[in-house]
Amino acid sequence: MSFINLSHLSAVFLGSSLCAALTYALGAFWVGRISEKFGVRVLLVGVLLHALSIITSMMSEDGTPQFGFAPALSATTWLVLVIYTIEHWNIPQLRVHGSLAALGAFSVILSVLFSGHPLHIQASPWLPLHWMLGMASYGLFAVAVVHAVLMQRAERQMRLALDNQTGLPLLTLERLTFRFVTAGFVLLTATLAAGIWFADELYGPAHALKFDHKTVFAVLSWITTGALLLGRWRLGWRSTLALRMLYTSACLLLLSYIGSRFVLEVILDRTL
Repeated sequence: MSFINLSHLSAVFLGSSLCAALTYALGAFWVGRISEKFGVRVLLVGVLLHALSIITSMMSEDGTPQFGFAPALSATTWLVLVIYTIEHWNIPQLRVHGSLAALGAFSVILSVLFSGHPLHIQASPWLPLHWMLGMASYGLFAVAVVHAVLMQRAERQMRLALDNQTGLPLLTLERLTFRFVTAGFVLLTATLAAGIWFADELYGPAHALKFDHKTVFAVLSWITTGALLLGRWRLGWRSTLALRMLYTSACLLLLSYIGSRFVLEVILDRTL
């Protein structure tokens, strides 16, 4: 399997990944032991190193472009951390960076162990833009899930008459959650539309879009999210039903690209 041999990885990628993982790990370990402000600064350093890791992970030592499920997961996690960092500067009360730092460290190490496979040369120069739309939708759904978890925690603490440890009122968390859901749905729509209408140009005739597992899971996620947003708009869906639909949609989207690539790269040990 490709994750056993690390000799094809560049020194810059390995070095930046190691530094990012260590920074994230320190941030996760220190949470609660240092000030919130300093903790976010540590997280910011990790985010910058993580960005370098992602950029350099896309090129092997011989200069061949490559990608895979773990780099995709790493890029998604990075986007979540970037959004959280920006959000924290605007809403200092938001507190969740310890668990996100641990997730960042895990995703960086995973991208080193499973560095992906070379891309087919027939792909269009527009393919990176298509992927960026897809990864952005992944990231926004992931951010929505993080806020949904915080919302459930705040609601549970309110019912138990405990102090709200999330740092934000319940209604604020709810608004933020569905703003990210809406933004993720828009980008997912754009990603699917581009993939369907420009399949030959994006992937080449030999790799044109097919209704395989990846596409089916993405379409199911799109349908579920659309139903969630429509139900919230027309019927006022909230709380348990809405969150279950969000989690279902996010899981389907996760299975779409990252899940499919995981099966191909790790279980079947081959590429598309």
